[in-house]
Amino acid sequence: MEFGEVILRRRSVRSYKQDSIEDDKLEYVLECARQSPSWANTQCWRFIIIRDPETIKAIAKVSLINRWLKQVPCIIVACADTISSGTKNEIHYYSVDVAIALEHLILGATDVGLGTCWIGGFDEDKIKKILGIPNRIKVVAMTPLGYPTDKPSTSENIKKTLIRSTKRRSLAEIVHYDKW
Repeated sequence: MEFGEVILRRRSVRSYKQDSIEDDKLEYVLECARQSPSWANTQCWRFIIIRDPETIKAIAKVSLINRWLKQVPCIIVACADTISSGTKNEIHYYSVDVAIALEHLILGATDVGLGTCWIGGFDEDKIKKILGIPNRIKVVAMTPLGYPTDKPSTSENIKKTLIRSTKRRSLAEIVHYDKW
C-alpha cells in the first residue's frame, strides 16, 4: 500500500474478528515502532503484547469506556522507561517518544490490513498491577490489534455521533505560515 493510502485508511476500530494475528505481521508492526525517532535516540519505549484472553478481559474491566476490549484478539500496551528519556521546556519526552513509536506501529498495522484504536483513557495503576509493570515505567497508551469486522460496532457508531471523530479540521484551521 502506498504511504498516502495508509494515512487515509487509518481509522479507530472498535469491532474485531477473533482471528489471530500472524507472527510475521505482529513482528512487522513492532519493527515499524522500533524504527521511530526518539529523544537523543534513547528508544525509551517498551511494548507488552497481550494475547491471553483472561488478561484481555481483566484490562477491559479497568474502565467502563473500554469494556468493548474484551472481544479483541490482542492488546498492545505502550510503555516508557522514564529514566531513558529527557525533559526540555517542561516537556517530558518519554510521552512524545512513545506516542511517535505507537503511531508508527498503528500505521504499520494499517499497511498490513490490521485495525487499531489509540486508547488513552485507562487507570494506569490498575493496568500496571494486572501486568506487573515496575514503578519507574509509565503506561502511555494502549491499542487493540486485530482484523476489523466489516461493520462498525454500536459503541463505534455512538462515539462517532457524540464526538464527530471522523470529521477533520481543514488545513486553513490548523496551519499558520511565517507567524501566528
